[in-house]
Amino acid sequence: MIREDMLARLIAQESEAGGDLVSLRAIVEEASELGAERMLARLGLTDAHAQDDLVELRELLRAWRDAKRSVWKVLIEWLFRALLALLLIGIAVRGGVTELLK
Repeated sequence: MIREDMLARLIAQESEAGGDLVSLRAIVEEASELGAERMLARLGLTDAHAQDDLVELRELLRAWRDAKRSVWKVLIEWLFRALLALLLIGIAVRGGVTELLK
């Protein structure tokens, strides 16, 4: 509440004084910090472990992205192998290998 009171006082002061650049900048800075604190409170990131939680979430997100990248890489490799196998089977059929098997 102290920050909210400070912001209200700054706004009242500027409305009376006409507002100079330094005071307006102070109002914007106080409003920004107050808004950031409110958002962190809404997200539940105001406790002492919030930074550790964010670090852990970033690590989990990085691991998830790495896993997705690995899955796509393996999937593409298997599709490429399947296409090569089909190509080899096609060449073998066309080359008459089926006649040799009879």
